[in-house]
Amino acid sequence: MTKKKEILRITDTTLRDGHQSLWATRMRTADILDIIETIDSVGYYSLEVWGGATFDVCLRYLYEDPWERLRLIKSKAKKTPLQMLLRGQNIVGYKNYPDDLVERFIMAAHENGIDIFRVFDALNDSRNLEAAIKAIKKSGAHAQGSLSYTISPVHTIEKYVEDAKKQVNMGIDSLCIKDMAGLLSPTMSKDLVAALKKELQIPIQIHCHATSGMANSAYYDGVKAGAGAVDCAISALGGYSSQPPVETIIAMFSETEHDVDLDIEAIRKVNKYFYDLSPKRCKPRGFEPVIDAEILVHQIPGGMISNFRSQLEQQGAIEKLHEALEEVAKVRKDLGYPPLVTPTSQIVGTQAVMNVLTGERYKMVPQEVKNYVKGMYGRPPAPIDPKLVKKILGKEKPFHHRPADDLDPVLPNATKNISNPELIKNEEDILSYCLFPDVAMEFFKWRALPEENRPKTPVEIESEEFCKEQQDAASPSQKEEIEPLLNEEDYSGINAIIDKASKMKLNEIVIKKGDFNLALRTSNGNSNPNSGIEPFTEQATQKTEDVAIKEKEKKSEEKGDAIEYTDTIEAIMAGTFYRAAAENKPPFVVEGAVVNPGDTICILEAMKLFNEIQSPVKCKILKILVDNGTKVSKGQPLIAIQKL
Repeated sequence: MTKKKEILRITDTTLRDGHQSLWATRMRTADILDIIETIDSVGYYSLEVWGGATFDVCLRYLYEDPWERLRLIKSKAKKTPLQMLLRGQNIVGYKNYPDDLVERFIMAAHENGIDIFRVFDALNDSRNLEAAIKAIKKSGAHAQGSLSYTISPVHTIEKYVEDAKKQVNMGIDSLCIKDMAGLLSPTMSKDLVAALKKELQIPIQIHCHATSGMANSAYYDGVKAGAGAVDCAISALGGYSSQPPVETIIAMFSETEHDVDLDIEAIRKVNKYFYDLSPKRCKPRGFEPVIDAEILVHQIPGGMISNFRSQLEQQGAIEKLHEALEEVAKVRKDLGYPPLVTPTSQIVGTQAVMNVLTGERYKMVPQEVKNYVKGMYGRPPAPIDPKLVKKILGKEKPFHHRPADDLDPVLPNATKNISNPELIKNEEDILSYCLFPDVAMEFFKWRALPEENRPKTPVEIESEEFCKEQQDAASPSQKEEIEPLLNEEDYSGINAIIDKASKMKLNEIVIKKGDFNLALRTSNGNSNPNSGIEPFTEQATQKTEDVAIKEKEKKSEEKGDAIEYTDTIEAIMAGTFYRAAAENKPPFVVEGAVVNPGDTICILEAMKLFNEIQSPVKCKILKILVDNGTKVSKGQPLIAIQKL
């Protein structure tokens, strides 16, 4: 009699972690809706469609409502349970939130379509999982606990089993080994799963990134040891720093006692769809090896590795990539070997970049790093050197209780400080605002505009700039390949306007849309005598921000109050300038104020962290040169000062 095969369950991560790892989370809701019914027919155990960075990016870059995305997916995916990644007390943000917000967010997510919550804490601090697991169980959804997997002297099998038992006691229904950086070896996978199966009576699932090349083997040995489910992505969005391709995993297990009962023809259709979509959504990586052996040293997870490179490029320091990666390992050791997953990956990564950029370790310390050392993110896996604690915190002392115990309920007064309450349409908007106040309000304001008056979204601008760069740098044959991309991002209308202007011998056209003005200039040297415009070149084309600055300078000159500032404080990195902290605190400084060395004078948001900029000398603030919320480049003057 033939032995019945065991079913190996597959969670598909294409719609969340796949594009977060390979497309910098730039998948649109429309991209998903065009193929979701086919994905739903494949036969997956679950579809990971929400959480992680997708919530933030929907609001910040795509100008889409993440809640509406979830509802639309649920309306079309009738067969397969929907799953999300929840950062425990961090929810989908980068800090701890009060318990009332954690509970209400989970309830709303379940009501809108989430069936399975994979909940994790970056430090494996079970105290940061209590409120989330309790709320998931209260909602009636499936609570999947997680072990954030990493390698260090303190992360042993015994320690992982101990952490897992704490989550089981909280009521989790299953457990995921969350290997966000691709560090899980086949041997460790087998031994860890075997140890967990011996002590626990719940299903075990494995989530690996393919970065180091070990993921396929880790899945094979882990399943052999008793894991019943693994995470995969469609091959067009698999491999590299994403999950192993589902097609590969099916082939691997087809000759074993495990059965992966999925619709292969549906999978092929889905893969072709994303293969064709990839050129429009994924910026070319340049040279990036399929296997990154350095991951075993720096341990930067798949979701962050591409962003880490782009952040260094924005800072004009891509040549320091190797140095920064080495510094990541050192900072991680300094901070007690935290697993590198959001938000600790940003905390460690940003501190490493700052150490490299400033040329001095811990000369500049972001507030989030101070909060981590203080204990506001939870208990570090290993103690931090008291000397470093003192250097970072000064006279402040770390605390050791559950961080959320210090947070007051937020929902009762959530909308108290909203100046335009009419922008809030439903309860989900309130939850989005509580998580990302500034980002959510920008989206709400944009959403409230008539469609024809809406300015371009950040991701549209990003796509246009990239395509223009590619076109400028391309050879004639390459331009034929790039042209469809330009048309896709609505360049065809602009090109037609330029062609018509050239034929009419016009040197300048100003296109106005709402508050947006775009000056288009031709490159021929002959001026139109009837236009009153002098000849100029296409190099003179300026963005709206540049025009606004020059108009401001012109008005100042006309008033006779133009000032040349000899001493300024400049941005040490690219980011967003804020005069105030993240939580509606009053401005740190005002023009005319006198500050001492080390006083915080402004905030520079970069790499998802708010970094305090301090005065290097005693000085008087003459003028704040940048508007609040403005994006700035590295080296740009921020504040004019007079040294005292």
